[in-house]
Amino acid sequence: MTTLVVCVDRTDDIGRKAGLRTPVSGWEAVHSLVTDVGLADPEDSSVNSLLEALRVTRDLRDDDQDAVVAVVSGGTENVVGADRSVARQLDALIEEHDPDSAVVVIDSAQDERLVPIVESRLRVDSVDRVVVRQARDIESTYYLLKQFLADEELRQTVLVPIGLALLVAPVLSAFAGPAIAVSSITAVIGLFLLYKGLGVDEYLTELAVRVRESLYSGRVSIVTYVVAVGLSLIGVFVGALGVSDLSGQESVLLQAMRFAHDSVPWLATAALAASTGRLLDVAIQEDSVRSSYLNIPFGVLAVGLVIRGFSAYFLERADLLPPFAVPRLELGVVSVEPFALSPGEHLAIFVVAGVLVSLIGVRVATYLGGTSIDEDELPGGGP
Repeated sequence: MTTLVVCVDRTDDIGRKAGLRTPVSGWEAVHSLVTDVGLADPEDSSVNSLLEALRVTRDLRDDDQDAVVAVVSGGTENVVGADRSVARQLDALIEEHDPDSAVVVIDSAQDERLVPIVESRLRVDSVDRVVVRQARDIESTYYLLKQFLADEELRQTVLVPIGLALLVAPVLSAFAGPAIAVSSITAVIGLFLLYKGLGVDEYLTELAVRVRESLYSGRVSIVTYVVAVGLSLIGVFVGALGVSDLSGQESVLLQAMRFAHDSVPWLATAALAASTGRLLDVAIQEDSVRSSYLNIPFGVLAVGLVIRGFSAYFLERADLLPPFAVPRLELGVVSVEPFALSPGEHLAIFVVAGVLVSLIGVRVATYLGGTSIDEDELPGGGP
């Protein structure tokens, strides 16, 4: 049974300071790497991580266990690229040493995000977090400030927003007054903290990578998503125009119903475009299409019909929409005189149409998806 003691470094501090490429494996190689990194930067906590990895390996060998020490690190500045580089290095180590389990050595919260990558490939028996103890005379204000200014990520995260706030504050105070200046700067700082705290920057980075990969792979959904965004903007614009045509004395509920009534056709069409693109991508890339993907367009259309019917009902009852009139129909010798539907009848037609479309979607998804409906899953538990 072989245990892989792996020291992970997401930011590639070890590789850059030692001037080599990871992975590095073996007692002698890692022992030499400690000296190289220590000489390059004696204050780097990575030295302690490497020493801890060696110590864990020695203790395992003293207990007559087969242990291999190794070092992996991210090879790019991009977060996704760094994680993928670590994954490739782990695959190479597993192929070379064929370990049964792993002990992960880390020295920061950022490196701890790589633990799931290791767990997806090996059973992780332990996560060893290295905390460096500092002497009291080193923990002076000057030293901490010097270390803070040397960290580029901290400078961009903290100093840049503070500098911009100090520059904008006197300008806003001169033109808009101190109260508006303080409230504006506070709002911007709050948005920035939410942006960093919720990880919006990482999400946007991953989104850009996905969009680039989709463009390179020629996915249909990229075009349909753009069409969906355009149709959604048109729907919002049309809904806003419908609300602006009202006299302004209507309640908030009627204004919302007017917005929904005018915008739902465009928004439903946008959802249909997006779901159709996703369905085509799955159909092209895979041999079979799951029933859930096939049912999405029908579900979107059914929901759109129901929302349109309810919004029209409220508007007709408030005399903001004329009753739905059926024109004269002639089918051979049979003729139907024109008549108008009541709000309740109009609503019933839309609800029934939505239910029928939904049932058709279930039937089509069941037939094309090659699945059958279990009677035990039906309402009531059986026939």
